[in-house]
Amino acid sequence: MSHRSCFLGARIPLEVDLMVKQLKDLDKDIFRKIIKAVVNSLEGKDSKESVRSITETESLSEEQLSYILAGMYTLLREALRLPQSSLKQEVFKEDLRDLRIPEEFVSDFANVVFGNRRSVLEAAALQQANRLPSIQDFRWRVDVAISSSSLTRALQPAILMQLKLSNGDTHRFEVPVAKFQELRYNVALILKEINDLEKRSILKIQD
Repeated sequence: MSHRSCFLGARIPLEVDLMVKQLKDLDKDIFRKIIKAVVNSLEGKDSKESVRSITETESLSEEQLSYILAGMYTLLREALRLPQSSLKQEVFKEDLRDLRIPEEFVSDFANVVFGNRRSVLEAAALQQANRLPSIQDFRWRVDVAISSSSLTRALQPAILMQLKLSNGDTHRFEVPVAKFQELRYNVALILKEINDLEKRSILKIQD
């Protein structure tokens, strides 16, 4: 592997590792049938019939096919998550070679990730993604408890917060000033660490 970090991250997903082992002696026609089924799945189409056809007509066990399907899906999904400005085609191909994917299959993977159907795949991924609700409204105020069952809380300021989410839910909670200051410090620390990481050359986008 090269000194540059792979687009899959520092730790290669197990699905991809198992897939690579199955690609060693795989016929190219079978490979293309499988990758077509995976692309259909990524586009949100039903690929059950395609997979069943491969199982019935090709000399692959169900176990082998499942390893290849899972690995292809993971590899392509992760590559499509990255904007083309940060993942160049030649860098992608180099990463595939470093993963020991046979050279005859490298171009097929690249054609999916950088081909003319990329916009369709990106739109399908966005539609299928499990998205958390966003914050639509946020309100806060400082409150001081005049009387309380706990003497430690009496006359102690607290921050009352209310969040309204895009799904209609409303959440109200109270944060002691001391805890809010702790949160503020930890957020500032994380932002500093992110800024330090971005300055490292290994993480900079390469043209």
